[in-house]
Amino acid sequence: MSISSDSTENPKGNLHGFKTHAKNDILSGFLVFLIALPLCLGISLASGYPAVAGIFTAIIGGLVATFLSDSELTIKGPAAGLIVIALGCVQDFGFTGGVDPAKDFQAYRLALGVGVVAGVYQIILGLFRVGLLVKLFPKAAIHGLLASIGIIIIAKQFPVLMGLSPQGSPLELLAGIPSFLINMNPKAGFVGIMALIIVVGYGYIKNSKLKVIPAPMLMLLIIVPLGTVMGIGIEGSYTFNNQIYDLGQKFLVNVPGNLLNAVTLPDFSGVTTETGIKYTVLFAIIGSLEGILSAKAIDGIDPWGRKTNLDRDLLATGIANTLSAFIGGLPMISEIVRSKANIDNGAKTRFANFYHGMFLLICVALIPGVINQIPLAALAALLVVTGFR
Repeated sequence: MSISSDSTENPKGNLHGFKTHAKNDILSGFLVFLIALPLCLGISLASGYPAVAGIFTAIIGGLVATFLSDSELTIKGPAAGLIVIALGCVQDFGFTGGVDPAKDFQAYRLALGVGVVAGVYQIILGLFRVGLLVKLFPKAAIHGLLASIGIIIIAKQFPVLMGLSPQGSPLELLAGIPSFLINMNPKAGFVGIMALIIVVGYGYIKNSKLKVIPAPMLMLLIIVPLGTVMGIGIEGSYTFNNQIYDLGQKFLVNVPGNLLNAVTLPDFSGVTTETGIKYTVLFAIIGSLEGILSAKAIDGIDPWGRKTNLDRDLLATGIANTLSAFIGGLPMISEIVRSKANIDNGAKTRFANFYHGMFLLICVALIPGVINQIPLAALAALLVVTGFR
């Protein structure tokens, strides 16, 4: 990163830009943080990783990738588009969905090992300047891939929204939606449905003053107190319509009180297996493809017409992904929704990404107890909307 003063009118992520545009970048970074926090948690849980894994990813994406990439407006973090791959990876390594916590933790560590190697592959791709090869991929195929991922996300998260546990293939889960509605946990399902209404209804608000708070954070500001009043996290059971339903901590997010205690080292013993090789390639190729496409899309709406060096951005993402997986994080890309919000909120330079990561670090380090009051059904509602979009 250059630290020389910039005399042109275009904002640049150097020392001069850091000082000149701090107000804009801090404000945008904070607003993007409000969007990113629930998304990072939801994407982690949907991927079969601990909730804090997505936070680690966004922190590394903000504090590390900012200084390695020349992409001025992209936000680095976990993406819904990689949920299917991440979940498939831990499942193939023996993930049980909470039935056997020891097996789940081992599957998570094996997936982290795959993530480290995939990050190294991305570094190699960046060094060999293959970023521009993304133009060889047909757009129709990419849109089809993303659409199928969206359907799978909806299928997997709808039962969680209803306070249930998803069991079965995506097609089986889609076919089971009427059953989920009938058999939902009333209190958890009510919280999930209210969260869904808030997130969807937010788009119909016309008054700009009412939209100062981003939809995900507005949803949490309403749903967390609602969940507390309804006793979602209190261990026990209740009767509704002559049926007994459980409540307890399993319906809430769970992040450690000490962030350092959540750091998890990878297990590389699965990297050379058939499963390890398959998911290493998938993470590296699909992650690189999505990230480059997002960076190009954001370049297209950059108010100053700045262009990202795609090879350098891929290299930066690979380094950040390697570090993220080493401490327990999910794979990251240049995430399109948060990057678009970054532009809309007035960001000028890449330091908005840095501030977004810093705010996440401060939040998880100082107020984990507040995060642990978030109902899982609310995060599932957010992901259902993300999958639909």
